[in-house]
Amino acid sequence: MTATHSLYRRAAASLALLWLAIGALMVLAAGVGAEEPILPIPKQVDVDPAKAALGRDLFHDTILSKDGTVSCASCHDLASGGDDGRRVSVGVDDKPGMVNAPTVFNAAMNFKQFWDGRADTLEDQIDGPVQSPFEMGSVWPEVVAKLYRDDEYRTRFERLYPDGINRKNIKNAIVEFMNSLSTPNSRFDRWLEGDKTALNARELRGYELFKDYGCASCHQGANVGGNMFQVFGVLNDYFKKRGDITEADLGRYAITGNDEDRHAFKVPSLRLAALTAPYLHDGSAATLRDAVDAMFEFQLGREAPDEDKEAIVAFIKTLVGESKELSP
Repeated sequence: MTATHSLYRRAAASLALLWLAIGALMVLAAGVGAEEPILPIPKQVDVDPAKAALGRDLFHDTILSKDGTVSCASCHDLASGGDDGRRVSVGVDDKPGMVNAPTVFNAAMNFKQFWDGRADTLEDQIDGPVQSPFEMGSVWPEVVAKLYRDDEYRTRFERLYPDGINRKNIKNAIVEFMNSLSTPNSRFDRWLEGDKTALNARELRGYELFKDYGCASCHQGANVGGNMFQVFGVLNDYFKKRGDITEADLGRYAITGNDEDRHAFKVPSLRLAALTAPYLHDGSAATLRDAVDAMFEFQLGREAPDEDKEAIVAFIKTLVGESKELSP
């Protein structure tokens, strides 16, 4: 490990603690569970219903892909948690992707998009899958032309947007729908809001351990993650153990070229983690318990009793909230 990389890891740990403190202050300001590092998800989101409905149809329509075989929902199945259950997704021409597809639920709360944070906004993020040869393999002029030839889409766009169908408006509609994909009213949120019967003793124990072991230093705020970067392998070298380093494993470094960003990734949200196996950027953790084991080994650098890890898993499962897009 270089001296620069070591310094970065120490700085990243300090930043994590800073985020924890900020999260606690935000909770205090909200007047809810003032001592807790996690905030409840707001119960209401402000979206334009007609634009969101158009965006929902686009999200599920294979018309966005080059050959009409892949939609956003192909890799982000909303009914089962907003991912596809694969180690990596499969795009047009059966090409495998390079990283595990994250859930799109609560993505509007992420401070950056993609594992490496290369998109600042959801609008920017949409360009990635539409144009990637490993995902939809399209180009925007072709997408616009196909939608324009569809009478229903043309009518709906002209009703909602003065300039009709174009790249900007297509992305705007999809983002409006994605903004609606929040999952409030989890059992844990209800506990934060004062319902002390919402969690059982084991789940409460898991939450206390989650804080005591330091998991909340990276997973905090309303999204329980998604608001910082962190090196994967802070205390033990994951990539040395796994081997076969790929470009995707470089993480943020592939965007910035800064050595301190090597193997740094956006910390994922845990809100829907109970539904979105497999885990980690490479999909190498088959179960939630496997992911917890990996965090203890590579991020915390310590051992823990099985019962502690299982209690943490039980707590994480309480973070799943409600959405009409999720199957009961």
